[in-house]
Amino acid sequence: MAHKANTSPQLLVTDFAGTTFRDDGAVIAAYRHALSEHAIPFTDDELRAKRGASKRAVLEEFSRRAFSRDEASAVAGRALETFETALVDAYRSGPVEDVPGAATAVTRLRESGVKVALTTGFQRPLVNLLLGRLGWTSLFDHVVTGEDVSLGRPAPFLIYQAMMHLGIDDVRRVAVIGDTPLDLEAGMRAQAGWVIGVLSGAHGLETLGRTPHTHIVPSVGDLPAIFDL
Repeated sequence: MAHKANTSPQLLVTDFAGTTFRDDGAVIAAYRHALSEHAIPFTDDELRAKRGASKRAVLEEFSRRAFSRDEASAVAGRALETFETALVDAYRSGPVEDVPGAATAVTRLRESGVKVALTTGFQRPLVNLLLGRLGWTSLFDHVVTGEDVSLGRPAPFLIYQAMMHLGIDDVRRVAVIGDTPLDLEAGMRAQAGWVIGVLSGAHGLETLGRTPHTHIVPSVGDLPAIFDL
């Protein structure tokens, strides 16, 4: 782990699945179902590499292998509906669990004056369902979803959208945290002051360690210690 920061951020931008709430394979399972249902070719290794990306962008990229550009967009749209329906069904009836310490860490940061934004490649109806089941409808200062930006990770636009909404104008005072290389790449592209990987989700130290970062920690629950809060 890197040494503790000397100052606290003005804004923390956190990923959702794998970072603040546990994903025990439902996302990959929904991808497999949607891609197979719409005859879109894929491999499991490719899906793992796309963790953290815009779901629509992933489906469109994969669709272009088997369909013309115009057809691919339409097929990807239908596949996204199938993907979202599968996840809603899984999360409406199945278990939804937080990463231990996530809510406590976010609350402590906010009580210390740090704004906290949740960012995700999920669509808003699914995000609202999950936040409701977790009891987190008021936990974050702002929520940015995949439909709020033109490009998802590794583009930095989810981060910038959160900054604009919350009135933060210095990206050096922004911390970004996530469990995938795409989360870290987005933070580095944004030139955030802190780019923090967590080992609670999709990837281990070997993978995240190869991606530029400022910190690697076991989980989001370790954030207050980084900032001496």
